[in-house]
Amino acid sequence: MTVYLEWENYRKFVKAAFMAYGVPEEDADICTEVLLDADKKGIDSHGANRLKPIYLDRIEQGIQLPTTDWEVVRETPTTAVLDGHDGMGQVVSYHAMKMAIKKAKEFGMGMVAVRNSTHYGISGYYTDMAAKAGCVGVSGTNARPSIAPTFSVENKLGTNPLTWSMPTDEEFPFSFDAATSIVQRGKIELYEREGRDTPEGMVIGSEGQTLTDSGEILDALVSGDAALAPLGGIGEELAGYKGYNFATVVEILSSALQAGPFLSALSGVAADGSKKKFHLGHFFIAIDTEAFMGREIFEETAGELLRELRAARKVPGADRIYTAGEKEYLVWQERKETGLPINKSVQKEFVKIRDAAGLTDFVFPFEEEA
Repeated sequence: MTVYLEWENYRKFVKAAFMAYGVPEEDADICTEVLLDADKKGIDSHGANRLKPIYLDRIEQGIQLPTTDWEVVRETPTTAVLDGHDGMGQVVSYHAMKMAIKKAKEFGMGMVAVRNSTHYGISGYYTDMAAKAGCVGVSGTNARPSIAPTFSVENKLGTNPLTWSMPTDEEFPFSFDAATSIVQRGKIELYEREGRDTPEGMVIGSEGQTLTDSGEILDALVSGDAALAPLGGIGEELAGYKGYNFATVVEILSSALQAGPFLSALSGVAADGSKKKFHLGHFFIAIDTEAFMGREIFEETAGELLRELRAARKVPGADRIYTAGEKEYLVWQERKETGLPINKSVQKEFVKIRDAAGLTDFVFPFEEEA
């Protein structure tokens, strides 16, 4: 039976959980909204599923700090470099994109790079910030090694999303948020939680074999005995080199601009096998559409273009054609009425979080039904 949480109660619980782990209230609001945005869009691998294992556990382990004392280490009229000092990735990223948008509104374009950060949630949250302000938004981040370069079995590159959002005259922006791997680690975590195998061809073992056991894959990714295939797939015949090089672009921009670590240095594992801080890098670009032919013309043109794509002749049996951001918008139209669906694994984690943090005011609907 599917269990749903009402959005406002979910928001209050997640915020209270972050604060219980030492995140200041203003920062907890930001972290909560990023997680909620993922769940609203149906990107369940990056929402409630990651509250405990990614954020709260890492705070508890000391490899991520609950307070985010970010600072500007270098700045020009159109660029800046921020240091997140290993705090909450969502917080420094929110302020970085705000800064990029402000620069774009003044000078037409703005770009901000971030170093010494942590997992920042869905990349599309920040690019959508730019789209709402009438800007083209671009963002990317490196991550712990997961992707094998073409003709390799060693995980070197992170899943490294390269994300774009653009304003349109429709009710939702064009928003393309995707990893540069054929599947992201969060999706495999979701498969494992649901007791499902990972489809063949997405993960390569150390001997070149395909791996499908989701739990085994997650362990093997950490030990270095497995790697994700890049977008396109393994080898050159399916153009896996394209995904490989897109991931490399993101890796360079997430490290070289801010003099940050890269590739194997982002493993989160010290030489003695203990866990260490990740020191991730991100970048954020905002391009003001008003600086070109104007925001209204941009949005009308983008909207017409997308509608023409959706009106293309369909494959027999297909109900409709989608453009990026449309499915996420439609999921939210449904979920805003039903609430957030959560699986049994997350239900158990929420109870553990509540009990450990002493958040006794929260009673979940699945407990009432039990």
